[in-house]
Amino acid sequence: MPAVSKGDGMRGLAVFISDIRNCKSKEAEIKRINKELANIRSKFKGDKALDGYSKKKYVCKLLFIFLLGHDIDFGHMEAVNLLSSNKYTEKQIGYLFISVLVNSNSELIRLINNAIKNDLSSRNPTFMCLALHCIANVGSREMAEAFASEIPRILVAGDTMDSVKQSAALCLLRLYKTSPDLVLMGEWTSRVVHLLNDQHMGVVTAAISLITCLSQKNPDEFKTCVSLAVSRLSRIVSSASTDLQDYTYYFVPAPWLSCKLLRLLQCYPPPEDGAVKGRLVECLETILNKAQEPPKSKKVQHSNAKNAILFEAISLIIHYDSEPNLLVRACNQLGQFLQHRETNLRYLALESMCTLASSEFSHEAVKTHIETVINALKTERDVSVRQRAADLLYAMCDRSNAKQIVAEMLSYLETADYSIREEMVLKVAILAEKYAVDYSWYVDTILNLIRIAGDYVSEEVWYRVIQIVINRDDVQGYAAKTVFEALQAPACHENMVKVGGYILGEFGNLIAGDPRSSPLVQFNLLHSKFHLCSVPTRALLLSAYIKFINLFPETKATIQEVLRCDSQIRNSDVELQQRAVEYLKLSSVASTDVLATVLEEMPPFPERESSILAKLKKKKGPGAVSVTELDDAKREGGELNGASDRGPDTAAMAASNASTPSPSADLLGIRSAAPVGTAPPSAGSLLVDVFSEAGPAAPSAAVNDDGFLRFVCKNNGVLFENQLLQIGIKSEYRQNLGRMYLFYGNKTSVQFASFTTTVNCPGELQSHLNVQTKPVEPLVEGGAQIQQVLNIECLTDFSDAPLLNIKFRYGGALQNLTLKLPVTINKFFQPTEMASHDFFQRWKQLSQPQQEAQKIFKANHSMDTEVLKAKLLGLGMALLDNVDPNPENYVCAGVVQTKNQQVGCLLRLEPNAQAQMYRLTLRCSKDSVSRRLCELLAQQF
Repeated sequence: MPAVSKGDGMRGLAVFISDIRNCKSKEAEIKRINKELANIRSKFKGDKALDGYSKKKYVCKLLFIFLLGHDIDFGHMEAVNLLSSNKYTEKQIGYLFISVLVNSNSELIRLINNAIKNDLSSRNPTFMCLALHCIANVGSREMAEAFASEIPRILVAGDTMDSVKQSAALCLLRLYKTSPDLVLMGEWTSRVVHLLNDQHMGVVTAAISLITCLSQKNPDEFKTCVSLAVSRLSRIVSSASTDLQDYTYYFVPAPWLSCKLLRLLQCYPPPEDGAVKGRLVECLETILNKAQEPPKSKKVQHSNAKNAILFEAISLIIHYDSEPNLLVRACNQLGQFLQHRETNLRYLALESMCTLASSEFSHEAVKTHIETVINALKTERDVSVRQRAADLLYAMCDRSNAKQIVAEMLSYLETADYSIREEMVLKVAILAEKYAVDYSWYVDTILNLIRIAGDYVSEEVWYRVIQIVINRDDVQGYAAKTVFEALQAPACHENMVKVGGYILGEFGNLIAGDPRSSPLVQFNLLHSKFHLCSVPTRALLLSAYIKFINLFPETKATIQEVLRCDSQIRNSDVELQQRAVEYLKLSSVASTDVLATVLEEMPPFPERESSILAKLKKKKGPGAVSVTELDDAKREGGELNGASDRGPDTAAMAASNASTPSPSADLLGIRSAAPVGTAPPSAGSLLVDVFSEAGPAAPSAAVNDDGFLRFVCKNNGVLFENQLLQIGIKSEYRQNLGRMYLFYGNKTSVQFASFTTTVNCPGELQSHLNVQTKPVEPLVEGGAQIQQVLNIECLTDFSDAPLLNIKFRYGGALQNLTLKLPVTINKFFQPTEMASHDFFQRWKQLSQPQQEAQKIFKANHSMDTEVLKAKLLGLGMALLDNVDPNPENYVCAGVVQTKNQQVGCLLRLEPNAQAQMYRLTLRCSKDSVSRRLCELLAQQF
């Protein structure tokens, strides 16, 4: 151990650290630490006053012990005492101890704040820096409240030392990030911005971090910084490496400041002032020119600094997207990096070019690098770089290169990493659909996709190919032939069987003339896959079989024999058993005409955005495509005649519609009893059936209450939406009366006929709620919207909700939909303001057990303060401030206004952010209201 003189350090601390290092075991270390803690405790409690050096030494030992992972529960006061010392080393150790060990809830925080104030006003730059560092390190709200108004004054004062200004700027940045509402620049704004002109580069570097953060939140207030930033950037870029010697890093002048200036400019649009814009363009051109110059050093630090500035400049060029010359130059520069030996540079180049590909000015320039990108996709060793190469291929794809890019991505899929296969499949499916001119190529691509990566082909992908085949007469025969050939492979993926079952069930007759694909051959081919499939796919195949009976009467006996066998009609799975029994009965008792009507060909799907795009947009994590690209894809996505994103499963057999709901996969749509097209399948929804169309009469619709709970704390929004119909709602309430406006929007291009709506109050609700409706127009034109007004009167408290039933004809099929209207007891609240004393007095009066309803539950949503307040205000009660002794709790008061009586209600919501739990307590003068409100609210938070 090196010798430590008394003037240079603390010998006792050095000896203690040496002892700890020399301990042979954990037990020996703990024993030595406990001995030292006992010694320090006795010194602190002794009668003899310790000098500053001793306090510093012992506080340092406590700090070292804490850093070893042991708890320290004393010594805080001694550390605070060190803050009043006039010696730098003692004050430094005191601040260090406080920064590490004192939390914002400490009782000593007032003493600490006083010591910091003394140091800030001392005008000693060393002490001021120590105090500012402590404020930034602790960064608590209490610190912000105490010093947020003082630090800006120090920052802009003319007599403040440069080192103090740097510390003040970074300290203010820290406080702004933790408590933005307390850091109000106001009068200091212009003076802070002008720090960009400061002579000291360190002050500018620190100030620009603060200004960038402030500009992101309040761009208008700080927009004057643009011209100053451009001016400062111009001086740096045009300077030689010898001009800024103190801030030159490996021959690159002020690289960190340059990057920060370029990042600040990305917070704003291109400058409107022609002179400023011209100067900025000149700076960007200079940066691009310097990137072409031979390096002044072979050190990696030189290239890193140089490239950091270059990439920030390219990001700014992309952000402006207004200078074609710069965009093309940036693309060419990035193209040189695509074959660079440094992996990080290749990654960054691919990532930046993905964004450049979406610009109309640089798209063609990006396309020139297609061979290099394809090679990167095939040969890169790093999976993240390969993923970026796939993203770039997707972004640069257009009609001229679509077939080449899709073929390369399919080829890569065979060996692609498992982590990116699903996204690759989605991208191939989107590109094949978006740029398909020849529909047979599209069908071949999707079937090839299923063959190569079937496990990663989601429902949306195979739904989509079926939708397009159904909507295009010219491709149906080719699709049937192709899928028939694909099914002949010894090993077929289950998704291929699904597509094959659907398409052959619909269009198998188009290839039945060839003896090699006769009806019986088709059936035997499908049935040979039956025992290998999961229950949902078997159910789909059974539907295909009943379709075969309609298409090919000669197969009736064979198929009936299959349906009649014990493995079907006595199947352990109730869904398969139900289908087999019903299809067998249908094929036996129904005449040819009835069968032809029930099992006729699926009608074309209505026009709608592709659900594959929606799925890719939701995709998160590495490799996710930008929203810009997706929007572009959406605009062009209707080229395959705009097939719907409705799954090919929403049509249900009439025979099954009359059946008892099955607990297994809802393959016929009977659980929702929804006729054709009433609800699109969500991603991850159950596989539902294919082939048949609804019968002439719509079954009674199950109640849809999906949107009901969303409107407990709000009055306006979209209540229901599917691919046919959108229902919007707007309501207002006063005392015991309410008015609700319902807006019915026809999302299709086809007229809705016989459009009727009825509102009824089930059971006892009729005597609790009075609802009057005005009739609606019976015809709703395509793309049109009609309005209905409901007048509501609350007679007494209630717990159920009125039901809205909607019936109309679409394409000859009767649609039937029943929704639960969001009329809840809280809509009739009258907010009541109360003082703290009055609230708790009333709280005690409502003390009977039946008057209170309480629930403790896990938080279902983010425990954000503003969101909680908004929901409580949306509830209709008055949100009372400064009433509960615990400021974290929320209390509300209101009166439910009914025609027969008024019900007073008090609410208390106690959040526990650490446990992510709530305790909700309601006390009302009527017990049924307490229980109902508690049920409703527990699902809102």
